[in-house]
Amino acid sequence: MKNIIVDAMGGDLAPQQIVYGALDAVNEDKDVKVTLVGKKDAIDGLLAEQKYSGDRIFVIDAQDVITNDESPTMAIKLKKESSLVKAFEALMSDGDAFVSCGATGAVLVGAFMKVGRIKGVSRPALAPMLPTLTGGRVILCDCGANVDCKPVHLAHFAIMASAYATAMLGVEKPRVGLLNNGVEEHKGSELAKEAYEKLKTLDGINFVGNCEARDILSGDFDVVVADGFNGNIALKSTEGAAGAVVKLILDGVNNGGLRAKLGALLLKPVLKSVKKTMDYNAYGGACFLGVNKVVVKSHGASKRKSVAASILQAKELADRNICEDIKRGIINYNSTAQEE
Repeated sequence: MKNIIVDAMGGDLAPQQIVYGALDAVNEDKDVKVTLVGKKDAIDGLLAEQKYSGDRIFVIDAQDVITNDESPTMAIKLKKESSLVKAFEALMSDGDAFVSCGATGAVLVGAFMKVGRIKGVSRPALAPMLPTLTGGRVILCDCGANVDCKPVHLAHFAIMASAYATAMLGVEKPRVGLLNNGVEEHKGSELAKEAYEKLKTLDGINFVGNCEARDILSGDFDVVVADGFNGNIALKSTEGAAGAVVKLILDGVNNGGLRAKLGALLLKPVLKSVKKTMDYNAYGGACFLGVNKVVVKSHGASKRKSVAASILQAKELADRNICEDIKRGIINYNSTAQEE
């Protein structure tokens, strides 16, 4: 049974939605237990209102909270009684994986400082899973943890994200693309060109070429590798575009009169299917690849459905020993690089 440590005070809807999500997770999977870290009185009050298996939910008291407005490094160093710091301590003491909806910067700094990176990993990276037009999922790595990168970092991202795709998506040879401003090999910045050369000769990686931003969700890739700056822009642009399209459709229906409303009624099953496919709540969180234990950062506005998905995602990754798979891939790459 895996013990998933959850920062119960992180996120816009904490602690209520975090606690409810934890309850949903233990009710769905009998082989998972959850340790909630946060204000014990508030958590106990929420638990008392629900029916759950009491032997698989535990609470660690932590009266302080790290917010988005604080310096991540200083907060991790100084706020020893915060739910985030105490959750990382619990992870290293008796945990198998970690989930937080809290401040992204603090989660990443905390993971780096408290958990530590896997030996040989040049840079840990944040890797969310996004829905594709074909009904599958694609992993974007990195989406913001590393603004400035070198080609070796992108090679490591490809190795780590490929192991992640195999574990979570069940793809034996994940198709890896490099985010670029064109599909041609000669396109892009110096970083993109040098990374392309590394990726196309990288043993064990199924590199299929450059990926333009418009094709991230096409279903033609299982992994898209990027530096954190461009990856974050691509992620936010995708989210913004999806939200804008939904708003335009709703505005068109509301302002289009009877004919528009009748058309929307006929299309309701299709629209519901699209909404379900694009709903981030169903896909869990972004895994912080390259640290010594499983760390999952869920969306700050996550509701119980997304929290539960993140907990079960973290449990599955721990079951599959994703950190060991990454370690082996990095060791093989670094030994080959030294021989060259």
